[in-house]
Amino acid sequence: MTLLAEQVKARATELGFLACGITDLAPNAHADRFDRWLAAGHAGVMRYLHRQAAKRRDPARIVPRAQRAVVVLENYFHADSDDARRPPRVAKYARGADYHTVTLKRLRELAGFLRAAGASVAHPWVDDGPVPERELARRAGLGWIGKNAMLIRPGVGSFCFIGTVFTDLLLAVDAPFTAEHCGSCTRCLDACPTAAFPTPGVVDATRCISYLTIEQDGPIPDDLQPKLGGWAFGCDICNDVCPWNERFARETTVAEFSDRRPLAGVTAGSLDRMSDQDFEARFGGTPLARAGREGLARNVKAVTRNA
Repeated sequence: MTLLAEQVKARATELGFLACGITDLAPNAHADRFDRWLAAGHAGVMRYLHRQAAKRRDPARIVPRAQRAVVVLENYFHADSDDARRPPRVAKYARGADYHTVTLKRLRELAGFLRAAGASVAHPWVDDGPVPERELARRAGLGWIGKNAMLIRPGVGSFCFIGTVFTDLLLAVDAPFTAEHCGSCTRCLDACPTAAFPTPGVVDATRCISYLTIEQDGPIPDDLQPKLGGWAFGCDICNDVCPWNERFARETTVAEFSDRRPLAGVTAGSLDRMSDQDFEARFGGTPLARAGREGLARNVKAVTRNA
């Protein structure tokens, strides 16, 4: 299946994906780290991660009869404009259309290619299931997991979405990425204003600005709210300071990810006055819909207080 594997990668390139690798679905060799992370309470209110734990430990349990994961990277980077640096700030990945929809559309085309090649199983995922994406990407040879727990690809950086297609085709697998190129650098750890990294490679989500502005239920803790800076949805700090991104990050070619300035002109008051229908009309089809109207209003109020 070596020739077919190369054809699959060529098709992924044609579809616009930045990189593609293939791995098997053997149990996660680092599952004990995930168990310790859950036990420490670092998942916060993300209870679904506890429910998904068995499948994240053993990816073969995710899709019945699947034998391989075809893993792709999707570049979403675009440089910050002056407007993007002004509060309320939005993380780069969330400034355009919802990546779940955009990336999944082309992943389905890749799945169709696999089915045409004889697959009876070709199930795509984009950050929407019990898939340990970063570990599978590392095993597929696409990069290493950095001290900020992000997948970093040499010559590219970490501003990438990870997509997978689980298939029953016994495609030739790639060698895993075993090197670690962070060295003695701790810029991502040092730059985090909320000290969300208890140890290198481990994120305490309950202190992460992305978690606080998206997943957090109710008020943001008083000791962390002043540390949000201007971030009202997500955060790019640990990625922005990474030397691999500073040197290698390049503008995405995916038009749907261009900056639509989703919070331009938005205030906490305007969000409070929005009906659910108005909120859906403005933010539906974007990642910001996940925070909901009340959550986004809470975040903008916090940013305003900080300013």
